[in-house]
Amino acid sequence: MADLFDTSSPGADNAFASGAPRPLADRLRPQSLSEVIGQTHLLNPEGPLSVMLASGTLSSIVFWGPPGVGKTTIARLLAQETDLHFHQISAIFTGVPELRKVFEAARLRREQGRGTLLFVDEIHRFNKAQQDGFLPHMEDGTITLVGATTENPSFELNAAVMSRCQVMVLERLALPELELLTQRAEAELGGTLPLEHNARVQLQEMADGDGRALLNLVEQVAAWRLSTPLDAQALGQRLSRRAAQYDKSGDAHYNLISALHKSVRGSDPDAALYWFARMLKGGEDPRYLARRITRMAVEDIGLADPQAQSVCLQCWETYERLGSPEGELALAQAVTYLALAPKSNAAYVAYKAAMRSAEQTGSHPPPKHILNAPTQLMKNEGYGSGYDYDHDAEDGFSGQNYFPEGMDRPTYYTPVERGFEREMTRRLGYFSQLRAKRGG
Repeated sequence: MADLFDTSSPGADNAFASGAPRPLADRLRPQSLSEVIGQTHLLNPEGPLSVMLASGTLSSIVFWGPPGVGKTTIARLLAQETDLHFHQISAIFTGVPELRKVFEAARLRREQGRGTLLFVDEIHRFNKAQQDGFLPHMEDGTITLVGATTENPSFELNAAVMSRCQVMVLERLALPELELLTQRAEAELGGTLPLEHNARVQLQEMADGDGRALLNLVEQVAAWRLSTPLDAQALGQRLSRRAAQYDKSGDAHYNLISALHKSVRGSDPDAALYWFARMLKGGEDPRYLARRITRMAVEDIGLADPQAQSVCLQCWETYERLGSPEGELALAQAVTYLALAPKSNAAYVAYKAAMRSAEQTGSHPPPKHILNAPTQLMKNEGYGSGYDYDHDAEDGFSGQNYFPEGMDRPTYYTPVERGFEREMTRRLGYFSQLRAKRGG
């Protein structure tokens, strides 16, 4: 194959002589499901879409996945495979009057013996009432709904719509799949891209799993008509890296904070710093991260390292004094400290257990011997009677019961044999022995 930067090649003349009338992404749109790159988990012979087509029945579907992975293309090809009329709308630009017209046209089409595959892009942008409007037309077979969303349908779509659809997850394209797409683009353009291997890989990484974005980048590079291939550094100077997909109120937000939290819990400072950086790069509020990092210290380190909370609060205060971007380094230090700290959720587990007991035992009063008696009436009722002042007891420990009368003594806090909680285990054992000795 000739090089695109070689302007003497016939392929270059074909690609650039008069300019392509259609974008490269449109020219390379697959004409059959077998041509779709990626999504093999759906399209392999045992995949749900293949099984559905083989059975001759196409149910309503919601495609959930990032941009540029083939949601629209697959929907169009499904209509082609099942001989359904394909009609596409976008929830961003379609209101109730337009929907009524779409449903009426589908009804007339059905009376004439042909079904309709209605593809709804950004379906999560329809409100509850608009989503409910699809239900009767799905139930009577007027339309087969195929929705596309980049947001988690569990949160964004009505339960009634979800119950009538199969949710299929589309995945971002991996580098081998982007390479295959690059090769198809080169075949269409008539030559190889003027890029060294490292630059070629970098170009594909810039697309961030988005096939459409990759084809746009390929088209830009091809239009430069270079005489020598570029290396990665030169390519980076000419092209801006695509912004990472991140929505501070959407799935990416919750997925990344979950990844950060679990990396800290898993004692992996490198992974924790990576997800921390990903969130900052996506525009996350550092104060939100500071709060969540402090919560990690409470939940996952606890008393195994009591200093962890102080470190987080100090780093948070440092961020407030320095501001961005210098203050983020302090938060990164807190992340690193937490990842390497000994882990214990014993206090967290104990707290939740105590909360359950408090709910179950209702309004049981404390035993009277630990109640104050500021009035004579309360003294006559036995308040404070029999209380042993611990400081007067041997070893500063009376061993009295502090739970409601008649309640079996529970055990909530069970420290782990890590970090400072080893000392807590020793103390618990010491007081347990004294309590048994003194009949408490």
